[in-house]
Amino acid sequence: MTNGWTDIANADVVLAMGGNPAENHPVGFRFAMEAKRNRNAKLVVVDPRYQRTAAVSDKFVQIRAGSDVAFLGGLINYALTHNRIQEDYVKLYTNATFLVKEGYAFDETTGLFSGWDKDKKAYTDKSTWAYDIDPKTGFANVDETMQDPRCVFQLMKKFYARYTPAMVSSICGCSPQDLEKAAEIVTSTYLPNKVGTIMYALGWTHHSFSVQLIHAAAMLQLLLGNIGMPGGGLNALRGHSNIQGGTDCGMAYHNICGYIAIQKADQAKFEDYLNAVRPKPLRPGVMNFMANYDRFVVSQYKAYYGKNATQENDFGFNLHPKLPVGAAPGTYQNWSWAYMFDHMYEGQMDGLFSFGMNPVCNGPHSRKAIAALSKLKWLVVAENFETETAAFWSERVLWLNGGKPEDVKTEVFLLPAANFAEKDGSFTNSARWIAWKYKALDPPGDAKPDQEIIARIFLKVRELYQKEGGKYPDPVLALNWWYTSPNKPALEEVAKEINGWAITDVMDEKDPKVVAVKAGDQLGKFLDARADGSTLSGNWLYIGSYTQAGNLTQRRNGADPSGLGRYSEWAFNWPANRRVMYNRCSADATGQPWDPTRADIKWNGNKWIGDVPDYKPDSPPEAGMGAFIMNPEGVARLFVPGQFVEGPWTEHYEPMESPVQNPLHPDGQSSNPAAKPFKTQWDKLGKPDEYPIVATTYRLTEHFHYWTKNNPYNLQEQPEFFVEIPEELAAEKGIKSTQYVRVTSARGSIVGKAMVTRRIKPMTIAGKKVYQIGMPIHWGFFGAGDQEGSIANLVTHSVVDPNSFAPEYKGFLVKLEKA
Repeated sequence: MTNGWTDIANADVVLAMGGNPAENHPVGFRFAMEAKRNRNAKLVVVDPRYQRTAAVSDKFVQIRAGSDVAFLGGLINYALTHNRIQEDYVKLYTNATFLVKEGYAFDETTGLFSGWDKDKKAYTDKSTWAYDIDPKTGFANVDETMQDPRCVFQLMKKFYARYTPAMVSSICGCSPQDLEKAAEIVTSTYLPNKVGTIMYALGWTHHSFSVQLIHAAAMLQLLLGNIGMPGGGLNALRGHSNIQGGTDCGMAYHNICGYIAIQKADQAKFEDYLNAVRPKPLRPGVMNFMANYDRFVVSQYKAYYGKNATQENDFGFNLHPKLPVGAAPGTYQNWSWAYMFDHMYEGQMDGLFSFGMNPVCNGPHSRKAIAALSKLKWLVVAENFETETAAFWSERVLWLNGGKPEDVKTEVFLLPAANFAEKDGSFTNSARWIAWKYKALDPPGDAKPDQEIIARIFLKVRELYQKEGGKYPDPVLALNWWYTSPNKPALEEVAKEINGWAITDVMDEKDPKVVAVKAGDQLGKFLDARADGSTLSGNWLYIGSYTQAGNLTQRRNGADPSGLGRYSEWAFNWPANRRVMYNRCSADATGQPWDPTRADIKWNGNKWIGDVPDYKPDSPPEAGMGAFIMNPEGVARLFVPGQFVEGPWTEHYEPMESPVQNPLHPDGQSSNPAAKPFKTQWDKLGKPDEYPIVATTYRLTEHFHYWTKNNPYNLQEQPEFFVEIPEELAAEKGIKSTQYVRVTSARGSIVGKAMVTRRIKPMTIAGKKVYQIGMPIHWGFFGAGDQEGSIANLVTHSVVDPNSFAPEYKGFLVKLEKA
């Protein structure tokens, strides 16, 4: 979230799209309701189903699952053609004025950008997706008037002119009037004294074009002047209590803690790595904050390897894991979720540790996951309950793939793990608030908290390396395992390490005679970190969370002098306890708030006051530092110069399984050109002639993914799997509510009770009548209640977004019949 839960109450318009917050985030959704009650805010809901969020909306629009990009493109086009943009904001804070390099092009017939190699069917040259650079200065050229035909703003207007109400209707299935009414409400926030926010969740991230979809939403918010404003922003709603903390701390394969890019195997020296990741400024005077990359990486190496990370060995650069090179030149291996199981199935893995997850159920293709796990030598599962993954070898599960338990050679270890209520530590919520929690009770029996399980395994592995050696024992033997209780590290100590401290006296960079941080003291701010090995920090983003003042994540001061729901002394908000990111955008060129009634920060003549500024605190407005200090441009990107794999603009591409060819370019590229299907025997894609129905998945308020199916109280509320079916489709098939139906895709089938509903209507897509059905994701084979193989992911496929590698759970093809 750029803003946060409490800040949603400051909005004038809330667009809930790609999520169902009333049901899936019911506690947080109260802030949207507060905005409605206290500000008369308008709630617009866009979704494949009429659900509980829609029930309290001012405008609901049903669209086809997988057509969200087209709808957002329609909103962008509406804003541009009706001049409903905040022009001064756009000029100040976006790259709308930047000129794009000669040679950039987009072919509206093929749906492809310049650089496409038709023989290799890939973008082999993205050099034209770049700015026009002045060769003398190295800076990007700009046109402050935004009239040059090669400036980003003019290219954007041309690109999105195709997203007319009629075209959006043809793609999404809504009426042109529905689009225009929603657009009128959403774009009303272009006025400086009006602000709108967008709330989204897995309904946007689970597509083969998810990153570009969220880029489209960001573009819309930037045009309207809503990023950085109280009541504005682009707010991702996390479905687990600590998913945000997991991603912050290196859960993705291509990042390490703090979203630091992982090192690559062909980078021989630390300097090679820094040259690859450290950006150069693209405009004069910009802050270009990530030029500090070396401070954060070196401090992280010191946390990992302690005294074994020295200047002489590049601070342990060659001790650290690196991403292997790929088969093609200039590429690297992919070890994200779906790719990991593909590698596993191909026999490239010996073992897997599975903590707090259930891959057989929540992986994108359950039968492929079972087949892949069968290829392992060993599997370790740490869980509260026996799961389908821990028991994938049992006849109860294995029959799905026609296998027998005696054929599985995988040795499986199920380690009893403590439940969340049985351990302390911190949660980082959707709003980036890091809040400490306390243990409610001890875990039962032999169950252990995660850190003890990990510690005991690590210490035993290190002991084996010490006794037996190995191919490369150095990283394991060099690890900085400094905790007072090595077998069970105290999470207070871990929190101190994540924040970091000074190893030796840290000298002031302006006056080298002055000690800025004494040896042994906790770091207080980002730039306390040093690249000379004098500081240690596990995650630079969390610097400030555990300072000399103590563990700030434990704060519970409910005071709110701002009146805007900041609660600045409640827990700790990364980065730097800032409650609204990009808040320099909340003030105009002179530093005065666009809307004085919602002033986040302002310039008082000497410094920025209010929230913690996302800006150098004493830099005057006229210095032109750039509101987006993390970008080398200093501004936000409407046009993205090469960072995305399928294009610099967000184009509507169909899901990999679609009932129609792409109406924008029916004879050209239909699905995302950069998305690559896997090629094992399990990776089959369906065609609309055999599988004519669009299916999507969703969650229920009553269940927490695959865990609460063990709780009898949850099962009283939602006892079993069901399929939500439109009345018209049910009538055609002769299906009545509570009758059992079978949903079948090219990957498999699933049986459950029918729930015949008016919440999903048939749609006309590109002149063709299309039905949609919905399925909740919970249940499976193990747990209380009726668990007869009701796993939604038996029918989903393994196609992933080529930027984030998130699976496409939210739009695929099936057929429906009575069971």
